[in-house]
Amino acid sequence: MAKRKLTRRQSWRIQKIQDERSERAGKRANKAESKLQDTHLGDEEFGVVIAHYGVQIDVESKLTGDVVRCHVRANVPALVTGDRVVFHNGNPTGVVVAQEERDNILERPDHRGQLKLVAANINHMLLVVAPFPEAHANLIDRYLIAAETNDIEPVLLLNKTDLIDPAKHAKLIRMVDSYEELGYRVVRASCVNEAGLSELTEFLKDHTTVFVGQSGVGKSSLINALMPGTDTRVGALSESSQKGRHTTTTAKLFHFPSGGDLIDSPGIREFSLWHMQPDDVYGGFKEIRPFLGLCKFRDCHHDREPGCAVQAALENGNISANRWQSCQQIIQGLGQPK
Repeated sequence: MAKRKLTRRQSWRIQKIQDERSERAGKRANKAESKLQDTHLGDEEFGVVIAHYGVQIDVESKLTGDVVRCHVRANVPALVTGDRVVFHNGNPTGVVVAQEERDNILERPDHRGQLKLVAANINHMLLVVAPFPEAHANLIDRYLIAAETNDIEPVLLLNKTDLIDPAKHAKLIRMVDSYEELGYRVVRASCVNEAGLSELTEFLKDHTTVFVGQSGVGKSSLINALMPGTDTRVGALSESSQKGRHTTTTAKLFHFPSGGDLIDSPGIREFSLWHMQPDDVYGGFKEIRPFLGLCKFRDCHHDREPGCAVQAALENGNISANRWQSCQQIIQGLGQPK
């Protein structure tokens, strides 16, 4: 059946309806903007984003310490927990009008392969591992690369030490010791017997730290132990799979009683780096980094090229075979969203 041709009057009427709809939409937008600018909003204040809830965020005032639920102006970039902002208090909601410059930003690909911002303005990344779920060196290396490439100091925390059997968990102990030998700071702790908690409290003081690691390693339990009264939801480990259930759905910022801030990020079981370049990955391995730029050829791929300083360091034992294998595995997965 042939498509019916519209008359000039019908076309005019359709266009008129569309114009009226556009005008109404514009009026609604102007009305919403005017509502944000009305006299009920207070003076400009500096604050920090402490939680994100869809289109709204919680901002803590640096002046009063009050937490204000806020909308975000359309011209303000996407915000994450830890962002420093300028906002107006309001009743019942305030409005964020500007974002201050970030020191750094931690991001990771989500399950659709798209980059997702996690947290901003971080000093330390506390990578939590435990006897269960099983810790894998390659996953740890991915976290370390993410920290190193964003100027965030990584710290490895071996949690649930009360459950560690030297014979049964010899592999885990050797792996953690190997990172300590590389120069990474390692903290060992247990919420059951409180071992290592005082050392951890002192380390976290006066810094902003993000907790990362697989679900079920005890991040929430650590937060509850370090900050009694926080009551962060704690999830039980699945007995059948030994994989943790996700208990945190959005990154949140907490204050330590002795000083310093903590950002608890959603538990993740993978940390892909497919969006990075090979040079970023090599630079994220602290024992490989000193040899970069020393190769005979500027465009050296550190494979079979003559005069490769990295390959020479590998042969001389300055780079371990296990870490080199982990590095190559990560590089082979670049450009392949998972």
